[in-house]
Amino acid sequence: MDLEDSGEEVAPLVVVVDGSSSEIRRPANHARDAHILSFAFLFIFSAYGAAQNLQSTVNTEQGLGTTSMGILYLSFTFFSVFASVVVRWLGSKKALVLGTTGYLLFIASNLKPLWYTMVPASFYLGFTASIIWVGQGTYITSAARHHAKDCKLHEGTVIGNFNGEFWGFFASTQVIGNLISLLLLQDGNEGGSPTGTGLLFTVFLGCMLFGAILMCFLSKRDEKADGLLSHTSIGHLLKSVVVPLLETRIQLIIPLMVYSGLQQAFVWAEFTKKIVKPAIGMSGVGGAMAVYGAADAISSLLAGRYTSGLSSVTTIVSVGSFLQISVLLWLLFGYSFSPGVLGSVLPLLIGAIWGVGDGVFNTQLNALFGMLFKRDTETVFAQFKVWQSAAIAVVFFLSPAIGLEAMVIVLIVALFIAISAFLFLTLHIEKSSTELHE
Repeated sequence: MDLEDSGEEVAPLVVVVDGSSSEIRRPANHARDAHILSFAFLFIFSAYGAAQNLQSTVNTEQGLGTTSMGILYLSFTFFSVFASVVVRWLGSKKALVLGTTGYLLFIASNLKPLWYTMVPASFYLGFTASIIWVGQGTYITSAARHHAKDCKLHEGTVIGNFNGEFWGFFASTQVIGNLISLLLLQDGNEGGSPTGTGLLFTVFLGCMLFGAILMCFLSKRDEKADGLLSHTSIGHLLKSVVVPLLETRIQLIIPLMVYSGLQQAFVWAEFTKKIVKPAIGMSGVGGAMAVYGAADAISSLLAGRYTSGLSSVTTIVSVGSFLQISVLLWLLFGYSFSPGVLGSVLPLLIGAIWGVGDGVFNTQLNALFGMLFKRDTETVFAQFKVWQSAAIAVVFFLSPAIGLEAMVIVLIVALFIAISAFLFLTLHIEKSSTELHE
């Protein structure tokens, strides 16, 4: 792989002249910032992802774990509406650092899991999660654009590479976090002993603290230099949240945003409980999620590596959609629990295929936003988190009330609508581009 394709080029020296003196300095190392951000999220979400997977088995008293997760994602949905306002006010780096505090508090509350600790922590995490994810999307896109400009590379390719690296690291959190859980919780019946659970969440807290410290080493981003709109009043800022909903491109992407949340929550709420546990028991959940995470990580890296423009995004999203619709149709019409080795392997295979699809949607949606929305980056990522987190919350609240078959039908319908709207969007953009060049 040559240097130009890897996105690791060293930016040229810049001469800065100030009066009679001059100095030679290097521009900010934007690739370094992408690496730091990826590693920080690796430590933070290795802990959080595994903790999230354990909520329904560790905090079982009166449904404390699942109720807390539902509150978290409802809060996430509400605050995502205003997240772009907060990120523009703070700047993406400060938003990322502040965002880590909610995850630290949530893990700390699991050391003493009671209603008066878990519920407030979950609500606060909904707020900080909204700003950390809008900040992440804004920051990685800004770093990619500046890297492409400084090194004279194709912007779409660099955005794809940076997102591929980030989401590859992020998907790896499912592998690392679940292996830590598997190691420290030997008893799979009720999430392990209280001592084992306490040790696990203490280790998770240490991982998160290290990730939060890494965030402090990120370079500060100049949002104004990125061509982002700078609003001077709260009214203008709130208008920037509502106006995008009137834009055709946003309207056509919303179904895919929604499906992205549905397919993620399907793994957390349905796959582990109704497919993995009946087939290979509670002790197999960690292993199945590790397989899912490994496939997700590899898919993210490859999808990001081959992203170069709208046509490549369209192709990759179509492949991911085909894989997930195949799994859904298999679950609806052909899947049944089987004894023996085959019964143990099938859930792992489903997890792997689903992980490939998740890696595709994560990398391609984020790359697509960076390509299509160059001025209102924070606003678009905020919209993404509003619709995605709302879909996740719906699945958490629906899961106890409906069966696996009904949930699969919901996902099939949602995916059909999402991919139809997305393909119509690509045709709309290509048509507009053709008319512009005529």
